[in-house]
Amino acid sequence: MNKITIQDIAKAANVSKSTVSRVLNGSASVNQDKRAAVLEATERLGFKPNAMARSLASGKSMTLGVLTQLIGSPFFDAVAQGVIAGLTESDYSPLFMDGRLEYEYEVKAVKALLGRRVDGLVIIGGNLSSNDISELCEDVPTVIVAREFPVEEHHCVFMNNLDGGYSATKHLIELGHKDIAMIQGVEHNVEAVDRFKGYQKALAESGIEMNEDLVIKGDFTGESGIQAINILCEREQKFSAVFAANDVTAYGARLALHRHGLRVPEDVSIVGFDDQAESAFVTPPLTTIRQPACEMGTMAVEGVLSILDGKPFESVKLNGKLSVRESTAQFQSK
Repeated sequence: MNKITIQDIAKAANVSKSTVSRVLNGSASVNQDKRAAVLEATERLGFKPNAMARSLASGKSMTLGVLTQLIGSPFFDAVAQGVIAGLTESDYSPLFMDGRLEYEYEVKAVKALLGRRVDGLVIIGGNLSSNDISELCEDVPTVIVAREFPVEEHHCVFMNNLDGGYSATKHLIELGHKDIAMIQGVEHNVEAVDRFKGYQKALAESGIEMNEDLVIKGDFTGESGIQAINILCEREQKFSAVFAANDVTAYGARLALHRHGLRVPEDVSIVGFDDQAESAFVTPPLTTIRQPACEMGTMAVEGVLSILDGKPFESVKLNGKLSVRESTAQFQSK
């Protein structure tokens, strides 16, 4: 079968090649009858515009660069799925790079994406500062996911992590728990810091003095959850509940508690953060703060496309929702 060309479309629609080009690129107004004839001929002949040729004609790459983190990590992958879903009905394709949650890799990744002449950027999490993003991205439309920056400087889609950390801890307090361990996320990570601040706020409001021996450093991995529980148990530290900085950390904590002969929730209650799909199916199902990761990715794409279209886009701040499941229970004094 011969390849269909713009000349074939022009002949079938009885118009000039330039008219066909204007219709396909949407670059100028065209008489409605001619537009209809071109579109009908395009569909009838099965013409599919070459993406490279179209990008050369428009001066656009028709790609959005996406800087994600830790490919394979449930949260970041969920945001990435939202990005893909948001582009489904558009003419744009995503180009992904992994920043590995390491500053140097993130800088290299953004430069690599910009070197591919992407039309816009979605930056998911990471450690780049506001100045870094301004200097690297310059005039390229950019939306940042899962991080909060001043509205006047950047477009963001982010969670109220402080409120989420507060709600998780408050839930445990309302169940009667006072000795609540906190397994933190990556040190200096803004989201992790805010979740810890929420933990501190809930304790303070309830008149519970924070015990620093119950605060264990983590890094958002299951292994850090295992190590945190091991530390607490080896110290013979008294605790009846655990707030983990994310669900993956909570999974590790749950496993370690099992190995130490502690039952969930009969002996220790656990709350996570993110509400990954797996959290409803672990044993027992995990109480957690829902972070709408996929929706955040879709919102970010909508934002970039709006900016590219010359339309305004305002930063979006989302509140998490507590999903109560069987991993938490009323405190039973022993």
